[in-house]
Amino acid sequence: MSPGRRALLLWLAAAASPAVRAQPGMPARPLRIVVPYAADGAADQAARLLAPELQKRLGQPVVVENRPGADGNIGTAEVASAADGRTLLMGSLGTHAVNPLLSRRLPYDPVADFAPVCLVATVPLVLVMNPATARAQGVRRLADLVRAAGAQPGRLHIASSGSGNPTHLAGELFMRLTRIDLLHFPYRSAASAQQDVIAGNMDLMFDTLPAALSQIRAGRLLALAVTSARRSPSLPALPTVEEAGGLALQGYEASAWLGLFAPSSLPAEPLARLQRDSVAALAGPALRERLTARGMLVHGSGGPELAALISAEMTKWARVIQLSGVQVDR
Repeated sequence: MSPGRRALLLWLAAAASPAVRAQPGMPARPLRIVVPYAADGAADQAARLLAPELQKRLGQPVVVENRPGADGNIGTAEVASAADGRTLLMGSLGTHAVNPLLSRRLPYDPVADFAPVCLVATVPLVLVMNPATARAQGVRRLADLVRAAGAQPGRLHIASSGSGNPTHLAGELFMRLTRIDLLHFPYRSAASAQQDVIAGNMDLMFDTLPAALSQIRAGRLLALAVTSARRSPSLPALPTVEEAGGLALQGYEASAWLGLFAPSSLPAEPLARLQRDSVAALAGPALRERLTARGMLVHGSGGPELAALISAEMTKWARVIQLSGVQVDR
């Protein structure tokens, strides 16, 4: 066993309760990955696919626990205050870049309270429309939507998974650049918003690609474009917003992302080992294939890259929030 792995396992074992340590032969308590969102979303899927690969490399049980609430703030705050040496966070654009811009009472500091482990994946959003509405409006492509919405300001209804959520901000950026007016309806969850678009109660939404993929393939949603900088391998024929949107949408990019974080209290040696093993796990072809099949663009870059991304995203979305007048105090 390498010195780095031995140090990590000893440190994790030392964090176990006295009752566990007192029983020879019992393993240390499992390493936890807290997902601050409900089950089956992109963050949950990524964590549950990554966990067994980390377990192989660490020789330590790794479990996933969902702690949803307040757009990710509840579970994120729990990890920020964890001092047991065995708790990680599957954080996101929301928890580490958008929520800090929207709340004056954030129960954690996204920079001071966390140590970035690795950037797991980019999660493209996809602009989807109710197929019947699209036919009625003569919409087959993104340019058709811009034309139809421009001709009837405020007529088309756009759903989101909540005010200030990345699915909302993607729409705000889209409207600012195209100078069209869509009537926004925030929902309590992405699933509820999606179901109302499918039912025809809402006209369109920016949904996460992993959540929308099966509905698109089944024909219950019409996909117009993905929001990532490049096309998704899951839907290679679908253009990006930038490709399909003409000059007004040049440079448009509004993907969500997922990153693995440790509390800032984690010592340097265990943190370094987690960073190395996480990056190695995400380099494995089997894991990359599973994540890609769910609509994610795998990164697997280290802590410094994740820290730089957070800084850039906060700058970008602060401008969008300012221009759109979004006000949310979670």
